[in-house]
Amino acid sequence: MDDNIITGRLALYTTFYPGAEEYFREWYGSVKIQTDKGFDIWIGVDCMLPESIHRAVGESIEANWVPAVKGDTPARIRRRAMEQIARDCYPAVVFVDSDDLLNPNRIEAARKGLAGCDVYGCAMNLISEDGNDLGMVFRPAGNAGPDQILPQYNVMGLSNTAWRTDILRECIHFPADCVLVDWYMVSHAWGLGARLWFDNACLMKYRQHDSNVAQILPPFTMEYIIQATDHVLEHFNLVLNTGSSLLPERLSRMEKASDRFKVFKTSVVDKQHVLKRYVDELNKLPVDFVWWSCVAHPKLETLWKC
Repeated sequence: MDDNIITGRLALYTTFYPGAEEYFREWYGSVKIQTDKGFDIWIGVDCMLPESIHRAVGESIEANWVPAVKGDTPARIRRRAMEQIARDCYPAVVFVDSDDLLNPNRIEAARKGLAGCDVYGCAMNLISEDGNDLGMVFRPAGNAGPDQILPQYNVMGLSNTAWRTDILRECIHFPADCVLVDWYMVSHAWGLGARLWFDNACLMKYRQHDSNVAQILPPFTMEYIIQATDHVLEHFNLVLNTGSSLLPERLSRMEKASDRFKVFKTSVVDKQHVLKRYVDELNKLPVDFVWWSCVAHPKLETLWKC
């Protein structure tokens, strides 16, 4: 076991951004009741004034603030904060989204998990926009782990993971226009041979609303599948453009996955009648609790590989 992970002070990082203000108070409430108090809060601030944050939270937060500067993108704000955390000698950082909720033992479980891995992820209960339990759990079927799901899809996001900072430093070279920062980071970690582990215990409450970039609940629309396919293709383009340091076998698997999504785009997304049929069939399938599996879903390959 790594004594520094076990005994050291951790960082807890989130981002405050416009449109999520109604969730900040409840989010902070879930932070304050953690069973493990050995952490410092870090908050990236995207286009928000201090007074609006204080008004939303209802009290002051003792935190390390990383404000946006002129010209910042959401990715650049997150990268700057991660770089500062990595420089400040924290052994690990726990990532959470400010519209989600931490279960009381989230930090405690992350600390224990990271004693045996480099990147730790956990299952999440799905809740509605107003916080009601939807009776569903975000976790891959059949106890599949990240190594079985990557590189094609993802279960390791920026609300349900914790990272050792030594591997984090190697995985935050994403460009300013990167949209899928979480998938980029974990793809690099996986490509470098990092130890990834997914805890099937539910330690977060994951809020579902219209602004979720990665939709997991149906119904899916044709417009969303077009947008999601563009996101996925751009993700692989960015990862492969900076993938020279990755293990050759894993880089090859990423290239094959990228080629598969390119075929899906030309065979389905670019043909409206095929896309309509694909979406109709996709919406009949059981919910698949894996991000981006709605694109080129493996159970529908006969529609686009015939």
